[in-house]
Amino acid sequence: MKLNSEKKASLGDFLFDSFQNASKSRIKKMILNGTIRVNGVIVKDIRYMLKAEDEVSYQKFHPTGFEKIVPFPVIYEDDFLMVVDKPAGILTYGERGTPGTSAYRILMDFLKLRSGGTEKVFVVHRLDREVSGLLLFAKSEEVQEKIKENWKKTEKRYTALVEGIPPDKEGTIKSWLKENKALKVYSVKEGPEAKFAITHYKVLRELPGFSLLEIQLETGRKNQIRVHLADIGCPVAGDRKYGAKQKITGIRLHATLLRILHPVTGKWHEFSSPFPKKYLEIR
Repeated sequence: MKLNSEKKASLGDFLFDSFQNASKSRIKKMILNGTIRVNGVIVKDIRYMLKAEDEVSYQKFHPTGFEKIVPFPVIYEDDFLMVVDKPAGILTYGERGTPGTSAYRILMDFLKLRSGGTEKVFVVHRLDREVSGLLLFAKSEEVQEKIKENWKKTEKRYTALVEGIPPDKEGTIKSWLKENKALKVYSVKEGPEAKFAITHYKVLRELPGFSLLEIQLETGRKNQIRVHLADIGCPVAGDRKYGAKQKITGIRLHATLLRILHPVTGKWHEFSSPFPKKYLEIR
């Protein structure tokens, strides 16, 4: 079954209008199950923005059993990319000698079963084990390189619950970052092995003893957000490694938006993941 979009609208709103007898929960399930394609490409983001003349197709979902292998949502997938919503506690990529399962290994196992070994994924960027949210993978080394070539154009936004209130409602933090032998990153003066980092922040809401911030990165250094927020006296809530004082389970940092230039189609794609409500619970 194929439908044509006549105006700009989110995928969810378009399907709600097209399938008026279906409940909203049913529409959401159709999207998450991978039954909806936009111009032939599976889209699993209910907020995906359609353009006029986009072709939306629906194909009945046939469970394969492989979906149970991936314990987190696959937001988007086509022949070149995969975008997932990584939970906290899972590595992006497990380096040798690092215990625990990684998002990379989970996806590799999934694709191996689904394709018989013909599909692979390649890491484009990383999220710390403790950080949740949107994570992008390429399906070939060629696509991986093309994405990295345009990585400066990629928009990456995060939401963080932090201790205290920043000195300004909006600001930019700049410093050189270096990692010590204990694998802790810290700000230093320019020098050998130090990497320049730029972080923009905006206060979204003030809470008793805490603030909710929107973070936008110009650079993607290891632990960059965590170090920079600690530098202005507002460590991420729960991040004891970088100075948080409140004893809170898990760190409250989530990758909420990813806007990329598709390396093959040349079109912009925007993906979003809401800040988990449980991250606002102080416990």
